[in-house]
Amino acid sequence: MKLWTKFLSVSLLALVLVGCNKNDPSSVKLENEDEKTFYAMGFMLGGNLQRLSLNDKELAALYKGVAAASKNDKAEVDMAVYQNRIQEVFKARMDKVAQTEKDSGKAFIEKFVKDEGATKTESGLAYKVIKEGTGKTPMAEDVVEVHYHGTLADGTVFDSSVERGKTISFPLNRVIRGWTEGLQTMKEGGKTKFVIPADLAYGDAGAPPKIPGGATLVFEVELFKVSKGEAPAAAPAPKAKKK
Repeated sequence: MKLWTKFLSVSLLALVLVGCNKNDPSSVKLENEDEKTFYAMGFMLGGNLQRLSLNDKELAALYKGVAAASKNDKAEVDMAVYQNRIQEVFKARMDKVAQTEKDSGKAFIEKFVKDEGATKTESGLAYKVIKEGTGKTPMAEDVVEVHYHGTLADGTVFDSSVERGKTISFPLNRVIRGWTEGLQTMKEGGKTKFVIPADLAYGDAGAPPKIPGGATLVFEVELFKVSKGEAPAAAPAPKAKKK
């Protein structure tokens, strides 16, 4: 299934929950547990709409189309024509939003390097050591135990093991490229602030609804332990041939 059809299938489900109401959705009072549950569902699925940067009139048009289809009303536009435009508009909007984020992120990284004396690598990753470690340095194939606090460039927290109060362990080569590269600059016991451009994180697609396309990510990472990943099982020894 194409990206835009996946997006629409979940986003329009959220719109169905509110778009068919004749009243302004923001005026609807949540009076029972079912309504609160559907609101929560709509809030989660509707987060995908952030990726299109819709204005109020465009959002209202989307509501109108959902309501018309759900009531089996006749479409006000030639669907054969506009079905072909959906992917074009979707991609153009996604690209525009992602590029805006990337331009903002580039300026953020430059400021981080200039103002905080951070180091910028050839790949575009920027980092500043908060606390020097004294233990082992991980390789890409190693398993690391860390605490991390992740935010967008504007300070919005999208994930934090620190806030959950529990460290996490994972193979270093199975995460975003900025982590794989960045943690190899650390030693056990150290703490570093990383600013990771989109190309080393989630790219133009992002990770909705919390991470928009093109987003630059900021992590403070504390490295506790480095251990070797599980070695592949040895192949069984060949049996000796009978003479």
